Amino acid sequence: MSFVKNARLLAARGSRLAQNRSYSDEMKLTFAAANKTFYDAAVVRQIDVPSFSGSFGILAKHVPTLAVLKPGVVQVVENDGKLIKFFVSSGSVTVNDDSSVQVLAEEAHNVEDIDVGEARQLLAKYQSQLSSAGDDKAKAQAAIAVEVAEALVKAAE
Repeated sequence: MSFVKNARLLAARGSRLAQNRSYSDEMKLTFAAANKTFYDAAVVRQIDVPSFSGSFGILAKHVPTLAVLKPGVVQVVENDGKLIKFFVSSGSVTVNDDSSVQVLAEEAHNVEDIDVGEARQLLAKYQSQLSSAGDDKAKAQAAIAVEVAEALVKAAE
């Protein structure tokens, strides 16, 4: 098969796929953690998420995406313009072709509820554990805890 014929077939398939996708002008967010459901198919304007491939914003009609959350702040801009911030320790974010978004966090808390002093104490505790860790497993566990605690302090400040 010639290159030109292959290119035409691919272009035709791509055109059909684009026509079949049902992108919505509204974005529905489901955001939950083990401790609480924050949004359940709620219509929102924008979501900003921290991921290991870089932080990114999500609007309606966003390209379908799957990403792993890193410790940090998820920001939700509600339809009325109100900005709500949540700290997440880890998890995943899925953007579907119907403009629905699922943020599933291992643990999540409203940033307003975080006590900066307690977060700093937690960071100091984990830094101490990291420096005194005896084996590779203990060091790895303490390093992860330090990373989460550092993000927690940054979110609270």
